[in-house]
Amino acid sequence: MKAKTLASKTTNDMIRIFFCSSVCMLLFYACNSKEESGAKTADTKPDGKDSVAIYIAKSDSVEKKITLPSELLPYERVEIRSKIQGYLKKINVDIGSRVRKGQLLALIDAPEIASRLSEVTEKIQSAKAKYLASKDNFERIYSASQTDGVIAASELDKVKNLFMADSADYKAAIFTAATYKQMGNYLAITAPFNGVVTRRNAHEGTFVGNPGELPLLEIEDNSRLRLRVAVPEVYTGTSLKKQSIKFTTKAMPEKVFDAKLVRKSENIDNATRSEIWEFEVLNPDKLLKAGMYADARLVVQRSQPGVTLPSSAIVTTLEKKFAIKIKQGKTEWIDINQGLNLGDKIEVFGNIMPGDTLVLKANEELKADVSVIAKPVKN
Repeated sequence: MKAKTLASKTTNDMIRIFFCSSVCMLLFYACNSKEESGAKTADTKPDGKDSVAIYIAKSDSVEKKITLPSELLPYERVEIRSKIQGYLKKINVDIGSRVRKGQLLALIDAPEIASRLSEVTEKIQSAKAKYLASKDNFERIYSASQTDGVIAASELDKVKNLFMADSADYKAAIFTAATYKQMGNYLAITAPFNGVVTRRNAHEGTFVGNPGELPLLEIEDNSRLRLRVAVPEVYTGTSLKKQSIKFTTKAMPEKVFDAKLVRKSENIDNATRSEIWEFEVLNPDKLLKAGMYADARLVVQRSQPGVTLPSSAIVTTLEKKFAIKIKQGKTEWIDINQGLNLGDKIEVFGNIMPGDTLVLKANEELKADVSVIAKPVKN
């Protein structure tokens, strides 16, 4: 009897365990089904439309900081040459010499110039004497011709022509003398502007004035410099935020200098596809030297605000660039032209206006004219 009771109790316990296990399995299955149903509802809507993250196009000020290589050049630079042939009699300067405008730099010895000037001076005197004699004779003949029948008309013309010829000879002699006097002035070579002598190629006693020879001296004005920057074509449609920039040099990287924009070349170089922008740099302390390389820091901007998009919203293929606009719940491919790359955003041009709804993560797989549901992205 006791054994029968034990068996009955064991059977009841097994039934309870089986019942509890069945209930747990049903609850687990129900929970999993609910989670899968919820996940499916988040990714795929009942109507079969895809949900996509969107970006609302905005109108932004387009501004970018760029650093470009540049070169410092002298504000003025000249090669001093001898205009006439002769021997270098004296040279008063050497490299590093600071000169003032009009200062005597060198003297050329050309004795034949002085001889020709003396010769021409004597010819002036001879021509002047003939001119005065012809003038006096013409005036007397002309006065006598006022009385009818005294002087023949042909005789008057002859005297007049002689007077005009002697007058022309006299003027020619004066011009020739002036020419030799000017050549005499070329014997003294003077500085055309304030500056420093950067090169000397001749010494006293050298025969100078031959075509194709090296210049006697080279002079540069380094009190102010030209900072020449080759600006890539993509930035030539912009303007500087300020008319001045900052730059550093390789020789003095710890110092920051200022430069003011003064002119642009207004053409694109075919070889480099860039435009030359030239800045003026004051150099009173002579710290900067012509020929230095520099890094110019420019802040460029568009004159008008533009539309910018994140790079993920732009699709680039071999044929074109485009963004995907959502209009009335359907996708539309919009061709665009890319402007400035602003780092986190890219300036675009095309049929995109501020306020348009665009796909944030666009790709070629999302075709045009597809119904989608816009899903705003929290910033």
